[in-house]
Amino acid sequence: MTNKTIRLTMAQALARFMTRQMTIIDGNKVPIFGGVFAIFGHGNVAGFGEALYQVREELPTYRAHNEQGMAHAAIAFAKASFRRRFMAATSSIGPGATNMVTAAALAHVNRLPVLLLPGEVFANRAPDPVLQQVESFGDGTVSANDVFRPVSRYFDRITRPEQIIPALNRAMQVLTDPAECGPVTLSLCQDVQAEAYDYPEAFFAERVWTPRRPMPDVNELEAAVAAIRTAEKPVIIAGGGVLYSEAAEVLRAFAERHGVPVMETNAGKSSLPHDHPLNMGSVGVTGSSASNLLAEQADLVLAVGSRLQDFTTGSWALFKADNVRIIGLNTQVFDAYKHRAMPLIADAKVGLDLLDGKLGPWHASDAWQATAKAAKAKWLVSAKAVTDPTNALPSDAQVIGAVHRARGSGATLVCASGGLPGELHKLWPAGAPGSYHMEYGYSTMGYEIAGGLGVKLAKPHDDVIVMLGDGSYMMMNSEIATSVMLGKKLTIVVLDNRGFGCINRLQMATGGANFNNLLKDTFHETLPDIDFAAHAASMGAWVRKAASIAELESALAEADKVERTTVLVIDTDPLISTEAGGHWWDVAVPEVSVRPQVNAARKDYEEALKGQRL
Repeated sequence: MTNKTIRLTMAQALARFMTRQMTIIDGNKVPIFGGVFAIFGHGNVAGFGEALYQVREELPTYRAHNEQGMAHAAIAFAKASFRRRFMAATSSIGPGATNMVTAAALAHVNRLPVLLLPGEVFANRAPDPVLQQVESFGDGTVSANDVFRPVSRYFDRITRPEQIIPALNRAMQVLTDPAECGPVTLSLCQDVQAEAYDYPEAFFAERVWTPRRPMPDVNELEAAVAAIRTAEKPVIIAGGGVLYSEAAEVLRAFAERHGVPVMETNAGKSSLPHDHPLNMGSVGVTGSSASNLLAEQADLVLAVGSRLQDFTTGSWALFKADNVRIIGLNTQVFDAYKHRAMPLIADAKVGLDLLDGKLGPWHASDAWQATAKAAKAKWLVSAKAVTDPTNALPSDAQVIGAVHRARGSGATLVCASGGLPGELHKLWPAGAPGSYHMEYGYSTMGYEIAGGLGVKLAKPHDDVIVMLGDGSYMMMNSEIATSVMLGKKLTIVVLDNRGFGCINRLQMATGGANFNNLLKDTFHETLPDIDFAAHAASMGAWVRKAASIAELESALAEADKVERTTVLVIDTDPLISTEAGGHWWDVAVPEVSVRPQVNAARKDYEEALKGQRL
């Protein structure tokens, strides 16, 4: 082994190391880092900013308009890349750093890789308190960046230049590990960024990272096979792990060979194409009537790559059969054991393939498959009815129908929060794996436009459609300008229901009064009359305001021919949601109230609680 060294600053060593990390995509070796999003300030411009300039040809740096937005874009890039590639995001000390904490939590919940590189205080403490430094009266080691600790899979504060060697090795392990995958935060003390060290040349040797595919334990595999063979009404829940494992084709073959109906979580939607006869659609709180009917009757649930959150399980009231068993096929032990599941700790693709081989000719009964077929046919009729156009103020579902008729299942659909995720989960006919991009683990308002930009960076030739409400648009829209600046076209559809319509409906459903959600129900002197089209145009987008579903479809066709980001706005009804399908969701209702509506809702709530399986 060579003992040769090269003298670099810590920031230069960090940037050079990142350029040497590779992966294999479709047989081609490519950089594993797709680039760095950066907003510079005094805490990173002199050190890391200069280092990024030196490697700008190998590691592109993108300038965004909001630190949270740029981190969302970086995370969306990783999600769209099935976690095979990822990005970094760097900010200055202070508000630039803490702006990224929400994005870190999003990545943590969704098990998505991103390298966060916030600026930090001076390690030598000579100029304390430096501009934007948070001071603790009782602890000299505290920094604002400590807020990243609970939402990072790995956190490190770099206070000496040589510390970047073990820190980066650990960072890459976490970013590429199928079980531990999530955000890594390396907090970069700004004086240390500029300090030089004699780094071993071997530290910068090229390294190729390929997906690890853990094999299951023999005993767990045999137990899972035995459980499936005795099942009379089995179902598969396809979670995001199916997509990240690139197991969609194996899942399809398994379902077809064994006749097992498949239902999809928000993260797992598009694991099978919507028109596959065994794809029952969405499951749980925002589930199709087909999926939920089968889930209620199922005696075995094979949960593949799912963390089984409350929306998937109907707050653990969805599975009603007394003898139901759950098999948790997951790389992460934490998820595989949830709710006393039988664990099958393995890569989704490997696990399904081995189960398939062990099961041989076994398949679900013809009667169970017939039940699934009839349930899906009934659901498709219901879905068409709510997505067909009407002359009234349109619902979210009718806008979804218009977007799909105009662009089809070949588009990649991006959304995150509000009422749209529930409607899209039920109603959007997804095509190829990854064509449905929903951030609903953390349900982050404001992710949508920035996330669309990240998807477009990962899939530059895709037709990327972003759907969001006026509430999310108001929270974060600045990356429209970034998409225009970068020449990354998005089609953005803004549904304006003049407030937070989803939460208003939840408020009403739990007996609450219409209060502080729709703009008309807020404390105000003047109601705002926001011109979203004019606002988007001011950032360089091509815009249209549609007065009807027909006008929206026409505008979508016109926008398809435009080369830059387009924003289409349509007014919608805040009170309508799709009644077909769906399931109870545990939202606690006050036990005591002076309002009879709340007391009535409480009685319904107590009755629903009896269905939970604790």
